[in-house]
Amino acid sequence: MTSSSPFPPSPFPATPSPAAPSAAPPLPARQSHGQEAAIAGLAAGPSLEAIVREAHRQGYSDVHLGVGEGPRFRCRGDIQRTEWPTTDAATFASWLKELLSPTQIDSFRRDKEFDGSFGFDFVRVRINLLETLLGPAMVLRLIPQTIASIEELGLPEVLHEICQRPKGLVLVTGPTGSGKSTTLAAMIDHINRTMARHILTIEDPVEFVHHSQQSLIRQREVGQHTKVFDQALRAALREDPDVILIGEIRDQETLTTALEASQTGHLVFGTLHTNSAVKTVERVLGMVAPSAQTNLRLALSESLLAVIAQGLVKTTDGKRAAFHDILLNSDACKDYIQRGELEEIEAIMGRSAFEGMRTANQSLTLLVEAGRVDPSDALAQSMKPNELSQALRGRQ
Repeated sequence: MTSSSPFPPSPFPATPSPAAPSAAPPLPARQSHGQEAAIAGLAAGPSLEAIVREAHRQGYSDVHLGVGEGPRFRCRGDIQRTEWPTTDAATFASWLKELLSPTQIDSFRRDKEFDGSFGFDFVRVRINLLETLLGPAMVLRLIPQTIASIEELGLPEVLHEICQRPKGLVLVTGPTGSGKSTTLAAMIDHINRTMARHILTIEDPVEFVHHSQQSLIRQREVGQHTKVFDQALRAALREDPDVILIGEIRDQETLTTALEASQTGHLVFGTLHTNSAVKTVERVLGMVAPSAQTNLRLALSESLLAVIAQGLVKTTDGKRAAFHDILLNSDACKDYIQRGELEEIEAIMGRSAFEGMRTANQSLTLLVEAGRVDPSDALAQSMKPNELSQALRGRQ
């Protein structure tokens, strides 16, 4: 639910704990906030926990904070201002102490970047810290503690079938903020609840927290449970997993290990920042030198199980819905990947709905026909708006 009025300044003082948010109640009005802050060595102002709690209550996805700027929220894709005061350096420093250990704060000051995660008692957040022209800033992505199912998210039925497969490489792709992590979490949760598997995740950082159910699940965070991502992924092959979740395939070495794992009897999930299924295949092939293209095309054609490219579009009720570009690696697609004729694959996707494939435009068309999405919003999200416009006109 979107709030139509800005939020008043919070009466809460900054939380003095160096490693975790305080559960202490706000100070009574008769006490001096300034004196209490001086005693604690912190600046007066809203605590980080109070800001995140408000974002969680309103259903916002992100919190943006920075020195020299007032706190802002992301509400269904849009940045929303608040009436909390401009953040000063002392207040920002107190917020860092709510989230990070002294070692982590020193790491940020040294490297000017930091990625991590933190669990409040009501929501988990993914943390990104950065230095800017005005000073340090942070972005917190709110991660629900309850994992939504494939059914609750309204995801395509074919995702259930993909989860049932014993081996292969599954790529879930899309731009930042498109819901990739939510979709992956739903798929991992489905395996966890319904199958007796060993699931191993290697993430940077851990976002959704899973608990072993029918499956045994172990989650590792780079920097906390392993020093180097590549070593953790290589070691995973010796840890008897059935399912491996890789946070992101960022380079050739990670890709090579992921392909090796998928070829040796593991179901491997990974993400990439691409906008379509075919672009994902192009991106993967582009990770190696031209001289290695032939071997990679062969390995990918044999290992790839599916590409699920996802985006979010505004709905007529003010929310957002996911649309998908889904490639299932059929025999025909394998042949085109081996030959490098990727432009033919989207045509196969468009006429293979019976197998569970679909194009983004087909997905957007279904949302428009159901009355959930306005045609103008669908066209704004389409990578081929002319094609989508013709499809919509033909169905009116």
